[in-house]
This record gives sequence, C-alpha cells and structure tokens, in this order.
Amino acid sequence: MTRLLLSSNTDWYLYNFRLALAEYMRAAGLEVVLVSPYGRFVPSLKQHGFRWIPWELGRQSTAPWGEIDSLRQIYAIYRREKPDLVHHHTIKPVLYGSLAARLAGVPAIVNSITGRGYIFLGEERKARVLKRLVVPLYRLAFRSPRCGVTFENETDQEYFLTNRLVPKERTWLIEGVGVDPRRFAPQPEPAGTPVIMLAARMLWDKGVGVLVEAARQLKAEIPVRVVLVGEPDPGNPGTVSSQTLEKWHVEGIIEWWGWRPNMPEVYNQSHIVTLPTMYGEGVPTTLLEAAACGRPLVASDIPGCRQVVLEGQNGFLVPPNDPAALAQTLKRLVGDAALRGRMGAASRQLVMRKFTHAQVHTATLEVYQHVLGKQT
Repeated sequence: MTRLLLSSNTDWYLYNFRLALAEYMRAAGLEVVLVSPYGRFVPSLKQHGFRWIPWELGRQSTAPWGEIDSLRQIYAIYRREKPDLVHHHTIKPVLYGSLAARLAGVPAIVNSITGRGYIFLGEERKARVLKRLVVPLYRLAFRSPRCGVTFENETDQEYFLTNRLVPKERTWLIEGVGVDPRRFAPQPEPAGTPVIMLAARMLWDKGVGVLVEAARQLKAEIPVRVVLVGEPDPGNPGTVSSQTLEKWHVEGIIEWWGWRPNMPEVYNQSHIVTLPTMYGEGVPTTLLEAAACGRPLVASDIPGCRQVVLEGQNGFLVPPNDPAALAQTLKRLVGDAALRGRMGAASRQLVMRKFTHAQVHTATLEVYQHVLGKQT
C-alpha cells in the first residue's frame, strides 16, 4: 500500500483545507498519515481515523538552531516512516520537508504553493530581506526530479517558472482545495437588515481593516450589518488582536462572531460575502464556500480572487486597500436584491463547473500517480 504523508505548519490547515483530500486518498487505497505541530484540531483529525505525527515547527521563528532542529525532526520522521510520497503545504513544510525528503530518499515529493503572500508581494524591508533568503531555498528544494509542484493560479505558476525555481514539466495547475457542494448548499437569503460577511483568519493582510473602514462609511449611509467570522492568529505577525476586534464590536462598527464550526449555516446567514485581501491569494477557500452557498462575492482584484469572482457575473472586483471603492461596491449590492440573486446563482454554477472536491481531488491523485511513476 502506498504510504502518503500530508504535512502543514498547523493542524488547523490540515483540518480545514486538507481533511477531505486525506479522506479521498484513503478511499483510493493509500495509507494517509498527517504531520503538523500540535493544536486543538489534532483530536478531530484522529477522530476521523488518521494517524497524526507531531512536528515542532515555529511558523515565524528564524533562530538558526530552532530551524535546524525543525529540519532534523522532519528528516527523522521521514527516515522512520519511510513514506512513498510526501505532500507539503505552506512555506516551511515545503522548504524543510522537500530538503528532508531528498536526504531521506523519499521516492516522490509534491509541494503545493497556495499563494505568494507577504514574502513575495510585501514592500517592507523585512519582506524584501526574507525574499532574498527564501528564493534560493525554493530553487534548492525543487531541484529533485522526484519533486512536483502544484499551483492554485496561473500568476503564481508563471512567477516560479520565470524565475526558474522549477521546470515547467514538473508543475501543475490545480485551482484551490475545492469545496463539497452537498455540504455547502444554497439557502434563501435571511430576512432583515442585509449582512455583509468576511470569513477568514483575523489578519490585516486579509483586509479586515479595509472592511472596517468601509463599514464606517456604509453605516453612515444605509442600514447594514457587517460581520467578521474567524479568530486572530497569534502565530502570524499580521494578526488583528482580540482587543481590537472587541473594541470594534462594542462600538457597533462590526459584529465579531469569532470561530464557528458550522460554516455552511454561517454563510447562509449572509447576503454578501467579501474578501478585501491585500496580497495575492492561491484560490481563497472562503470565496469558494460562499459561492457554493449561492452568495454574491466582492473581493480584491488580485490573482486568486479573480479565479472565483468573475466581474459582473457572480460579483465584483475592487482595488486592494481601497475602503471607499469597497464601500460603494457593497452599497450597490445591498440595494439590489435581484442582482444579488442573479449573482448568487452564477456563483453556485461556477463552483459546480470548476471547483468541487471531486474535481480537485481527482486532479491531485493524477499528480501523485505521475510523480510516483505508477498507478496507486
């Protein structure tokens, strides 16, 4: 039986974005093992019947000894487990996992690039310094002929090809992690004041501050509720503090609902879903889920969001970091229920055409088969 190890920098990522893939691969006959730092989602991963292996990995740490120890740990895991295939997600697992897999003689490696984000797109000095360090590491990590790389949008794929980080014949385009259209299904809009929703980690990079400023402008003109769904991410330097979120909530600018386990029910309490993110995304899962629920979308005009939001068809694209443009676009949708209905229906159709779990997982299995050089 082919042994597959799926790794990420958080158990949260595996639970929210790769659990369905793990279940699909298990049903396809692979032995699936999960690798990540410990977190509150580990018990849930185990309850789904998966073996989980701890990996101590500091997401934001750069101290040399700690980074060397993280590399040593994942190398030891690969030597002990002897996987046939490893699939890495997020930056450090991609870099350290690929290097460790090469050293440990793992037969096949798949790396998923789920957006370039702050390191590649940020303008601050820290981002520029990190980019100079990370780019050579990517080139080294992807050097093995046993390594395949998947991208969620063509812009990211082209960047890696243009900068010669990986040869084209070892890259694949798989647009996002997909969505279960049976779980995320449309329901009629709720009655009452229109609800604009942002569901994501509470990060400045996700445009939380942009939406708050847009909410201030909207509330001065029309009746509307603006809801934030998600938690701060203490492991990310761009997190919005819980104190700031609570302050906005008390002031009545937004409603902060925190983390919610039943996201289909949450999306169906909304009228419009937005993601005014600041930097490039892979393909945002929150937009896919909202689209599957038949909601119109408003998002930043950047790679990743453009794959899900088709301008004028199922939503609108707005310039990043432009609260005024976001407010005016949201205002248009708030005032036109018929337009919301048409765009919501188009959102659902788009998901069924391109973004279901079945489509994404089938494409991923084909990548696995290619890098393994055999049928699994």
